[in-house]
Amino acid sequence: MKAMIIRKYGRGPLELAEMPMPSVLEKDILVEIVAASINPVDFKIRDGKLRMLLKYDMPLIMGNDFSGIVTQVGKGVKKFKVGDEVYGRASKHRIGTFAEYLAIDEDDVAFKPTNISFEEAASIPLVGLTSYQALHDILQLTRGQKVLIQAGAGGIGTFAIQLAKAMGVYVATTTSQAGNDLVKSLGADQIIDYKHEQFDEILQGYDGVYDTIGGKTLEKAFKIVKPGGQVVTISGLPNARFGQAYGSGFIKTNLFRLATRNITKLEKQYHAKYHFLFMKASGEQLAIITELIESGKIKPIIDRIYSFEEAQEALNYSETGRAKGKVILKVK
Repeated sequence: MKAMIIRKYGRGPLELAEMPMPSVLEKDILVEIVAASINPVDFKIRDGKLRMLLKYDMPLIMGNDFSGIVTQVGKGVKKFKVGDEVYGRASKHRIGTFAEYLAIDEDDVAFKPTNISFEEAASIPLVGLTSYQALHDILQLTRGQKVLIQAGAGGIGTFAIQLAKAMGVYVATTTSQAGNDLVKSLGADQIIDYKHEQFDEILQGYDGVYDTIGGKTLEKAFKIVKPGGQVVTISGLPNARFGQAYGSGFIKTNLFRLATRNITKLEKQYHAKYHFLFMKASGEQLAIITELIESGKIKPIIDRIYSFEEAQEALNYSETGRAKGKVILKVK
């Protein structure tokens, strides 16, 4: 099968290569991929920035989420049959959606929403699951609470705003003037123009912050949460709480404690909890998201669609950070 691969870590271009068909395990389904999406985690994997958490053999097929059609099922599969239209986020050790076929555990897959296209469906799994686990599982937001969602016009932000509003939550978000109309249309209650305003000088008393940027922006987030509030990030560093949950040995090292010392200090100073989110694949949660999409509470936001052969161009565009919504690869 054709696939987009890397042969080593670094910023080199993707290579179109002929790769073996994936093996189908007992609980696997084999999916003919129709579309896949580009995500920031793709850059981090390519550049080797996640090697402390994830180890991959080379050559590596890139890509993390997809939509497609089931072409084969393992002997133990109970939920799906050949011909079903599905979408999902591959587990972290079985990525490879920039390809014609993918073998994936049935528990990591859900039926594609019936009211959207394959390209729209491919835009959902990673950003949808990440946002659901941040807002629902970690922050545990309830109706009437307040959350700041960073970078509201981006792939994650456009989904997270809609999910938070479906949960009955008051949403503040940051964006440039170019993204103002988009985030407003998605339901954002308060919009901060990050080029001309400082969110930490405007907002206060928030129940949670969903950080997608990291760095100094993450550190400023602690200033706006009320005592007992929470900050969840996908762009900061893991901390001891993450290590307890995932058993990551390197998080217990003195070097890592030194790197996260400032975050620990901010937690104590502002009486807040900090969480690093390492999203898990979940067909069950994706099925909940499917219901929200089919009910019209959430709609996919796509910036551009590229052909499979234009995967490198799609990656380059996504990496600029200018995309409003998701960037999609049309595989089939």
